[in-house]
Amino acid sequence: MNCIIIDDEPLAREGVQLLIAGIPELRLTGSFNNAASALLFLQQHPADLVFLDIEMPGMSGLELAAALSGTTLVIFITAHTTYAIDSYELSAIDYLVKPIHHDRFLKAVQKAIAYHGLLHQPTHNTIASVAAHYMFIKSERKYYKVLFREVLFIEGLKDYVVLYLENRKLITAMNIKTIHEQLPQQVFVRISKSYLINVEHIASFSNNSIRIREHELPIGDAYRAFFFDEFVKNRLIDR
Repeated sequence: MNCIIIDDEPLAREGVQLLIAGIPELRLTGSFNNAASALLFLQQHPADLVFLDIEMPGMSGLELAAALSGTTLVIFITAHTTYAIDSYELSAIDYLVKPIHHDRFLKAVQKAIAYHGLLHQPTHNTIASVAAHYMFIKSERKYYKVLFREVLFIEGLKDYVVLYLENRKLITAMNIKTIHEQLPQQVFVRISKSYLINVEHIASFSNNSIRIREHELPIGDAYRAFFFDEFVKNRLIDR
């Protein structure tokens, strides 16, 4: 995967560059101290993955991420935790807080590598039909029956969604709003721009996140009121 670094701190860029050098699947093609220069570079030299700081002079990392093509994956790297929800609203692969530890960096990169492979499969899955308790996913000339109870949650990734099932993952070329409209609203609840959850699999939740198995999913500001006022109050606490 071709990747670039964008950070206005020289030491931060050097640190990420050293981490990248230890991962054979990554090829560093550029390193920039501002978003505007990086954007000009990307117009001529597309990258698969961008390691992106958020607070920079001029164009911010969030503004740049919003301007990137649909096939470019983003891992935010910042000294601030306050932008986590904003980053997931932009379909970021991950959000790393400085100082970056090697294991945490590797986990984020492995996720990006896996998604990159899914997005570049020759044939993407499509939803063929939806019934009362299941749906059919078409993949490589076959139809796979997926029971709703098998779906832990669904993650939006650019123009695709990733279905996290109990024992596998599937990807379909459809945005998260479209798939949500086809699924039973009493089972699947939108908690952010990037995540749609199966409420039967909720293990715990706080004001800012929901835990499903080993996954901690952020609750977006625009969806928090619905989740707590409509779902939690009316469908959990009052029953």
